[in-house]
Amino acid sequence: MSETNKEMNKDEMKNMPPMNGKPNGKGAGRPPMPKAKKGTFGRLMKYVFNGHKYQLIVVAVCILLSACTSIAASASTQMIIDDVITPGIQVGKVLGFEAGMDSVWGDLMGIVTMMIVVFAFGIAASFTYQRIMAVVTQRTLMNFRNDMFNKMQTLPVKFFDTHAHGDIMSTYTNDTDAIRMLVGQSLPLIFQSSLTVCSLIIMMLKYSLWLALAVAAFVLIMLKVSGKVAGSSSKYMMAQQRALAAEEGFVEEMMEGQKVVKVFCHETQSKEDFDKINEELFEVSEKANRNANILMPILGNIGNIMYVSLALIGSILVYLEVSNVYLFGVDKLSIGIVVTFLGMSRQLSQTVAQISNQVAIIAMGLAGASRVFELIDEEPEQDEGYVTLVNAEKDANGNIVETEKHTGMWAWKHFHAADGTTTYTELKGDVQLENVDFGYTEEKLVLNDISLYAKPGQKIAFVGATGAGKTTITNLINRFYDIPDGKIRYDGININKIKKADLRRSLGVVLQEVNLFTGTVMDNIRYGCLDATDEECIAAAKLANAHSFITRLPEGYNTMLTGNGASLSQGQRQLISIARAAVADPPVMILDEATSSIDTRTEALVQDGMDNLMNGRTVFVIAHRLSTVRNSKAIMVLDHGRIIERGDHDQLIAKKGVYYQLYTGAFELE
Repeated sequence: MSETNKEMNKDEMKNMPPMNGKPNGKGAGRPPMPKAKKGTFGRLMKYVFNGHKYQLIVVAVCILLSACTSIAASASTQMIIDDVITPGIQVGKVLGFEAGMDSVWGDLMGIVTMMIVVFAFGIAASFTYQRIMAVVTQRTLMNFRNDMFNKMQTLPVKFFDTHAHGDIMSTYTNDTDAIRMLVGQSLPLIFQSSLTVCSLIIMMLKYSLWLALAVAAFVLIMLKVSGKVAGSSSKYMMAQQRALAAEEGFVEEMMEGQKVVKVFCHETQSKEDFDKINEELFEVSEKANRNANILMPILGNIGNIMYVSLALIGSILVYLEVSNVYLFGVDKLSIGIVVTFLGMSRQLSQTVAQISNQVAIIAMGLAGASRVFELIDEEPEQDEGYVTLVNAEKDANGNIVETEKHTGMWAWKHFHAADGTTTYTELKGDVQLENVDFGYTEEKLVLNDISLYAKPGQKIAFVGATGAGKTTITNLINRFYDIPDGKIRYDGININKIKKADLRRSLGVVLQEVNLFTGTVMDNIRYGCLDATDEECIAAAKLANAHSFITRLPEGYNTMLTGNGASLSQGQRQLISIARAAVADPPVMILDEATSSIDTRTEALVQDGMDNLMNGRTVFVIAHRLSTVRNSKAIMVLDHGRIIERGDHDQLIAKKGVYYQLYTGAFELE
């Protein structure tokens, strides 16, 4: 698919729908402002809980134990002061210092021992849940990536033509990372913090209603401030995510086109363009982090004011209690309760700050999840075909029958629902187009009333100016797009009835722009037929005239290729592409300007390899070099989506029309 996309010329691309609703060109494909959709959180939780139910129960128990441990620390302070130190002082006053110390040390060691055990449980619980959450988070992300990639393989070519590749890549990187932070960091922290807040409130109400009310007043102020600041931070965090996707898309584009950048000395302009995108990323990131960073100091200072206020109120209440003055039914307060309250208030303010600090991360994570679900929910390529391609052979009576073994003969298995019968049609490569109209958008047609036929073994050539519709015809034969009007028949069968995978398996494609994948030379040849043996791959390489140079590589067929085969010449890469098509042994070949980007000497070698490949096959050739199509059975001259001339080379030369002018150089294809 990607090769076909790259080969689609610029004029044809102009007729395609714009990326993300924007005109194609500068700024096209920039992802819209991320915004979480309704139901995103619930759907995200299904992914988190999928296969992790019992692990998450253990996590919940461990978080509960961890929260209780933090509360136990505050409670121990009150016990030490009121149950140990204060009574010890009283004993010391009556019986002496040593007696007081004996009383203090005995009780103190008991409390300390208890706290050591409690804290040990807390540490173990915290360690356990963090380890489990790391596994749950990474497996959740793995499931997301699997579902995204699996869905991506089902999407039509139109999706990739209308979406910036950098934006799609950002979904795999930035958006999944935002989900990682949400699932692995924010949700456990919020759950633990919420339990801690509830426990602190219960303890505060138990100790003193009036001090608890004072704390509640400050907490309301903190929540109000958090909502204001965190809301702004969330908005800019999501904008930062969008800008980061745009920057990644630009960098990817520059990496792919680095040779072009250098050839045209475009480095300075590229830097300026990148600076603009990077400046936008800086601005939104600065605003996002500025709002996020000021929240903690603000809440911290509110917490300090609360701490001082509680100390003052508590001191007054303790003084009144000592003076036997009770206002508004105030319960007895001890120094231990006031000190403990101060510790709990500090812990409460920090916990509220932690929760508030996660708002932006949650918003960004939900926005990322929403974008991931958008990809997963994309409409897959529709395929109503039911005619399949099967191995076949002829029985004693000369009838075509299906077989499990590979015989070199293929047939279309056609089930007829009307009478319940199944017929087999030998795959020969007879292709016909009847009155085909097509446009990438409804507003403008690219092809108008195209009719042609290619009998088995014939070579059909398409020539014409850029944007005439040559590549579009081959896209329609592959059913990368479906036609609104007209018919395309393959061996007499409407291709809409043929399953797309089976249809494409019967077609071989060699393009001008070659895509080689990371792997050995043998792996790249075998890409044409994954079941091919090494011997079949080598035979295909010999057929394509690639065997000679491959054997001279450092490790021959086991030579590793990276970076789209950057270590090979354009001609060598093209020969491997031809070998890849040859090993598939398709009855129909599509050659889309396969020799236009290589030198004349290499072209002869490549052309010879293609001639070997074309022998006995139906072939559609798109070429700018008219010398390569002279031996075609029929040559179609296209102009603005219409066939204006057709015939073989001699016939068209004799007409002295457009083809004659093109061939003699009266005017150029462009």
